[in-house]
Amino acid sequence: MDRLHCSRQGRTLANTPVAAASLAGFLTCFGAGPALAQLGNLTTQQPGHQVRTDQPVTFTADEVDYDKDKSLVTATGHVEAWQNGHVMRADKITFDRNTGVAAATGHVVLLEPDGEVMFADYAEMQNNMNDGILKDMRALLQQNGKLAANGAQRTGGQINELSKVVYTTCNLCAKDPTRPPLWQIRASSAVQDQEHKKIEYTDATLEMYGIPVAYFPYFWHADPSVKRESGLLPPVVGNSSAIGFFYGQPYYIVLDDQSDATLLPMITTRAGPQLDIEYRRRFNDGTLLLNTSAGYINDSPQGSFAGTGQFNFDDTWRWGFTVNRASSTDYVRDFHLTEGLSGDPNILMSQFYVEGFGEGSYTRLDSKVYQGLTSAINSSALPIVLPRYTYSYVGTPDSLGGRLSVTTGAFNIIRSEGTNTRRGALTVDYERPFTGLLGDQWKITLHGDAEAYDASEFTGLPNYGPTNNVGTARALPQMAVDFRWPFARNSGAWGTQIIEPIAQLVVAPQVGDSQLRRYPNEDSLDFEFTDANLFGFNHHSGTDVLDGGVRANVALHGAWYLGGTTFDGLIGQSYRTTKDDVYPVGSGLRDQVSDIVARASFSPTQWLDLTYRTRLDKDTLATHFSDAVATVGVEKFRISGGYIYTNTNPYSYYDQPAPPPAGNPYYFPRNEITLAVSSKWGDYRFNGYARRDLATNQMVMIGADAIYEDECFILDLKLYRRYTSINGDSGSTTVLFLLTFKTIGQFGYRAL
Repeated sequence: MDRLHCSRQGRTLANTPVAAASLAGFLTCFGAGPALAQLGNLTTQQPGHQVRTDQPVTFTADEVDYDKDKSLVTATGHVEAWQNGHVMRADKITFDRNTGVAAATGHVVLLEPDGEVMFADYAEMQNNMNDGILKDMRALLQQNGKLAANGAQRTGGQINELSKVVYTTCNLCAKDPTRPPLWQIRASSAVQDQEHKKIEYTDATLEMYGIPVAYFPYFWHADPSVKRESGLLPPVVGNSSAIGFFYGQPYYIVLDDQSDATLLPMITTRAGPQLDIEYRRRFNDGTLLLNTSAGYINDSPQGSFAGTGQFNFDDTWRWGFTVNRASSTDYVRDFHLTEGLSGDPNILMSQFYVEGFGEGSYTRLDSKVYQGLTSAINSSALPIVLPRYTYSYVGTPDSLGGRLSVTTGAFNIIRSEGTNTRRGALTVDYERPFTGLLGDQWKITLHGDAEAYDASEFTGLPNYGPTNNVGTARALPQMAVDFRWPFARNSGAWGTQIIEPIAQLVVAPQVGDSQLRRYPNEDSLDFEFTDANLFGFNHHSGTDVLDGGVRANVALHGAWYLGGTTFDGLIGQSYRTTKDDVYPVGSGLRDQVSDIVARASFSPTQWLDLTYRTRLDKDTLATHFSDAVATVGVEKFRISGGYIYTNTNPYSYYDQPAPPPAGNPYYFPRNEITLAVSSKWGDYRFNGYARRDLATNQMVMIGADAIYEDECFILDLKLYRRYTSINGDSGSTTVLFLLTFKTIGQFGYRAL
């Protein structure tokens, strides 16, 4: 029989033949097949009284019976009733019109409007399913939360009072569901407050694999459906040689839908108290994060401040800022505040910027200041960029097939100790590529650099020039012709081989090292000659130091693709008509013939990758630079190794007048090796790494991170050891273990 919809809404019930006939017709609608019905708030009424039908109960069932004398409607067989967004399913539901109670037995399931699902052996619900009791209740919450109780009493659809409660987010063992989960909270009673979205426990015990590990007379946590809730966060506990034993208790505050804050008061046994405050807010057009702290160390008050913000004017323009300041190196180091500060942990950078994005164009105006955090850094020599402007444009191909690109900018750099520089620069490129009849590829490029300088204290770092004041300008036009001729062969089973000769001829006026004595250098303070910068108009990173003269850069590129195996390599060299002493001895570019640079990459399988870069002496083939990276293994076990060697240390080149004198640290080689191991087996992950300085035969750092994570629990163990000295210390060791009980919180210990 087809499912029928029968309703008694809006009818007057009375002890009359008409009413009896109507009820008989109502029951006749169902027959023996599934039934669909709507029941208002049906109760026995006196003649003339109207039945309330504002919140009807709608249900389906295989069979429905009606006991007129007792005013009972009994639905059996796959019963599903819903009212006010609540849905109740059971093998049998009895609706008592006298009391308004719906009693459900057999596989009772209650679905809440917020998605919570409750199971019970028996349930009695009334008052639009907002009040009731459940026996042997189990509930499925969000984020895999599971809640069970011997009994539950619901009040007003908001409060569930539970007895003999168990809560967990762990999955039960499929083979033995009675086996205790990894962790669970067991309490004598609990209150599930659905209005304020939290669960409160009384006389609670935290168990792991059924073994009690912690007791709480009172404990509460946010409902798993809540993403943000004010309350205590895991404590920070540890010991440090600098500040002694410390304890910090963070508190998280939800201010509104757009903002929150974290307060972290800390007490120490050697350094005094400390307070850290972090504020976060999301706006319609951006985000803001502010962090400030105050403490007591070295017998004096200390503090720090960090902030970041970024806001959009529209789809084209945005502005932002970054602020990082601290009272002393020791304060930041001892309280490990560098974890919350951006950039180099030894140098704090603050900036303000405005930038715009156009079609093929970009512009930015910013200002930057720096603060050194170690005694090895002279803060008075750090630059203040006030301001810097840059603009770049890349055009579309014109009617001749060429493309124009322009980069321009200006900056003002101020130092308390050292050179003060003001510079305006312009770089223009026009490229015209074309292909020859034999597949040869050509590109002609017209390139020009122009700079204007006004500098004072030019005799100071980082320039050490011959005069104190500089006011000058220069322009350097260059032209390049690039040539590539790739030869490819498909050998069938032997894959595809490619051989590609590459050549670049650059014509420009000779410059030489006189530019080091005439123009300030702010953006070309270090470089490393490798295959990555073999081709181009300038081997330096900026334009304050330029390459000039007639030169040719040549290379041979080869590749072999064989199934899943790939080999790619390049070897090249640079030639000049005259010697260029703008580069220091040992750089590989000072003579007319440069050192040889090469690169090779080899990937025979998906579990092996090898990459090697080198620079060899042009006469003896002695190694002047090596950079090797190897990765072996799969996700379950992978080893990565790295090695770097340079015959000079470019970072110390500009610490003194150029060229560096004999015995200067610039000539001390860098020689380091790194090793990393990673593994992932199901829920287990491990990462380990080490770095060693082979030149000094000393370790630089070691570390390891072991993690176990499943659907309900995270165990994270971390170890980090720094052997190098910062501001006169003897290194540091950090040990951290963190236990995360998902939806409840974290507990950990850190020793520094």
